[in-house]
Amino acid sequence: MVHTFAWSPDAIWLLTQKAWWFLIVLGVLVSFHELGHFLAARWVGVRVLKFSLGFGPKLVGRQIGDTEYLLSAVPLGGYVKLFGEEEAEALTLDEQKRSFSHQSLWRKMLIVSAGPGFNFLLTYLIFAGWLATGAALFVPTFHDLTPDVEALRPGSPAELAGLQVGDRIVRVNDKDISTKSELYEAVQKSNGKPVTLDLRRNDQVKTLLVAPTATTLQENGKEIVAYRLGIEETAPVITAVMSGSPAMAAGFQDGDRVVAIEGQPIQTWAQMTSFVKDSPNRPLHIQASRDGRLIDLTVTPAAEKTVVDGKTVDVGKIGISGPGRAIIRASNPLMATLLGFKATWGWTELTAIGLYKMVAGEISSKNIGGPLTIANMSGEAAAQGASSVVFLIAILSINLGVLNLLPIPILDGGHLLFFAIEAILRRPLGERQREIAQQVGLLLLVGIMIFAFWNDIERLISH
Repeated sequence: MVHTFAWSPDAIWLLTQKAWWFLIVLGVLVSFHELGHFLAARWVGVRVLKFSLGFGPKLVGRQIGDTEYLLSAVPLGGYVKLFGEEEAEALTLDEQKRSFSHQSLWRKMLIVSAGPGFNFLLTYLIFAGWLATGAALFVPTFHDLTPDVEALRPGSPAELAGLQVGDRIVRVNDKDISTKSELYEAVQKSNGKPVTLDLRRNDQVKTLLVAPTATTLQENGKEIVAYRLGIEETAPVITAVMSGSPAMAAGFQDGDRVVAIEGQPIQTWAQMTSFVKDSPNRPLHIQASRDGRLIDLTVTPAAEKTVVDGKTVDVGKIGISGPGRAIIRASNPLMATLLGFKATWGWTELTAIGLYKMVAGEISSKNIGGPLTIANMSGEAAAQGASSVVFLIAILSINLGVLNLLPIPILDGGHLLFFAIEAILRRPLGERQREIAQQVGLLLLVGIMIFAFWNDIERLISH
């Protein structure tokens, strides 16, 4: 029997859109990265022979001054070719002044590091501009993303099944997970059927069967059914106490975890805030956990007027913050320029920690994605609007910057490693040593690319 595979017009249109947005996103990332190398080289006086978007055969090109600007056939990167990358290319004294290999060590390091540096700069510009509009920006820590049980909704399926605060869920239905989003996606795909959770508790692995509950939600004017386990709530942990607030006067500190109010156990942030809002100008006896011991505090929520169902009512406020610790906002454009650095550093730190944990085997290497994953993400971001595409570019730019700084020969980080060795030895590595290192680096890089492609194909098949 012969089976035929035919693409529907809708499928072709969708793939075309994703391919187009993939080229846009990758083009911006590569252009900015190579622009860093280009401008740094020009600044120190090195002649730039080629500036290419893409690899392989030339599609179009134009010579402007010393530099040929190219668009090449393989849209998976780009390069800047410098004069004198090999010492033999520069013969006269004038040529040596514009030769890369004849520059001082710090100048060569500047040129190489400028590529990843411009990736971080691109992310900063996007984040600072984003915050300057007054919009909130998501800047998580690694802990915010890991599938740890921080709080349990009272009476929820998770609590009834025996989950406890502090558990880390490592598998859902025998599939390894390493992020909260993977957990939520697996529960949603269960369509209400019981899911098997493998969790780590005190160095032991336990297996529990949990049946999700269904909740009807409104999304884009349509009713959808969402499935929940009851572990999505935020823990009642205070992450900041406002100066001059009732909470500060009562003695609350950052890191306190509220465990009871007026003798009633508190397990989630929503429970706590509900209690406080309903108690304006009424003293509340609160029991909190601090550094492993229980303390008793009394706080009187200040009354703040707000409109509920068209009526003005008083609600209680004590001046603390907790949930949304991964969200930052700027009160004005000047503050946005400062918080842009904080956001860029936060995402860089998250990327570096995630990469380390992947190498250490603490999170699954299945999270590595290749061009197909980027294309899919680009298409999905475009469907959500221009802001989502811009945010995706910022995050991928951070990833590109971090990955290029890895000390792998053939990457920018590998070249920086050679320069660091040269600074220590006071002489460059031998040509044969560099050739061997480059070959090893190339094999490693090709292996990573093949693995990423394989992950892409597996995701494509599974969907």
